[in-house]
Amino acid sequence: MSLRWTDIQEIALGLLECHADVDPLQIRFTDLHRWVLELEGFDDPPNRSNEKILEAIQMAWIEEAD
Repeated sequence: MSLRWTDIQEIALGLLECHADVDPLQIRFTDLHRWVLELEGFDDPPNRSNEKILEAIQMAWIEEAD
């Protein structure tokens, strides 16, 4: 399965799995962007993200971590 920037929940779950020791409230968007690109199966151009998408990913990650 390939992930795209719009797969917010799946990305959040992947980040939670790969970075379980990270507090998603403390992450910088530059790091978040890089980590999403590094997720296995992620296949979307890096320039298709924006602050709104990164915020949505961060919020989903926070919800999944609770």
